Amino acid sequence: MRRSLKTILLGCCAAFVVFAARGQTAKKPAPMRIAPTAEQAAQLAEGGQCEKALPILKKVAAVNAEKELKRRVGFAGVRCAMTLNQPNQALDFLRMLEREFPHDPDVLYLSVHTYSDLSMRASQELVNVAPNSYPARQLAAESFEVQGRWDDAEKEYRRILEENSQAAGIHYRLGRIILSKPETPSTAEDATKEFEAELAIDPNNAGAEYVLGELARQGGQLPTAIEHFTRASRLDAGFADAFLGLGIALIAEKRYSDAIPPLETAVKQQPGNPTGHYNLAIAYARTGRQEDSKREAALRTATSEKIERDKQKAADASQKQSSGPDPQKAEPPR
Repeated sequence: MRRSLKTILLGCCAAFVVFAARGQTAKKPAPMRIAPTAEQAAQLAEGGQCEKALPILKKVAAVNAEKELKRRVGFAGVRCAMTLNQPNQALDFLRMLEREFPHDPDVLYLSVHTYSDLSMRASQELVNVAPNSYPARQLAAESFEVQGRWDDAEKEYRRILEENSQAAGIHYRLGRIILSKPETPSTAEDATKEFEAELAIDPNNAGAEYVLGELARQGGQLPTAIEHFTRASRLDAGFADAFLGLGIALIAEKRYSDAIPPLETAVKQQPGNPTGHYNLAIAYARTGRQEDSKREAALRTATSEKIERDKQKAADASQKQSSGPDPQKAEPPR
């Protein structure tokens, strides 16, 4: 009996599906084939033979493997890539580890040291290649800032401005240095001049607007403070401190209804900041929203208590670390 064309086509399609399925199954890498290769590459790396190990590690890292083995491959890959001065390869391994093992303490520790090492290498290369360049001077100044060497940092920033009076960000940093030094009768005035000079060069510097707002608020110039905080919040919609500063200044001006929107934004962006909840509770209370005020007051208490608990935990951990192991729990000498 002659089969219909439809029957023949269905049979062919079924056969093709079976064949394709078999082909797909055959292409899947078998874990037992991967494991010896990965193990061999890890051993080469751990034995210091990074030139031989790295090409194998790169191939193995891209293949599905047993978790712990892949972790070992990632660590070996980062170390070998850094040893061979291949930073891009190191970052590839590091990204794989961060993706596969999020929140792993050992991976985080490796990340800290890898990024720190890469930063040091880039800094050294910058100094070697262009020691008198604007970026090199700024890097030196930032390093002095970290060390609290304010006068040295200021000198470097001033040299940058001598070479390029329109360099963006430098007056802002000088303003921060002035505020970091011991206070003098002219501190606020001197810092204000620097931040205003920064805005003349870069009108979009939200940080400069914010600090000018804080200086004006502390000096009792509330309308001026409100102007600066408003501009800072418009320039950077994620600038929680700018919204908080604006809300506080508006409350000081008794503009309670106007204070609510920026304060609501501030507590949404920084829910763990008790200052935001405190001021929002005041604004709600003064506008008749008593239930909302009670809620924010409770949140202020809860966040304050959490901060104190976290501080105590950190202090306890620091004390425990500095005091060393408990002699009673120390192992007996062998």
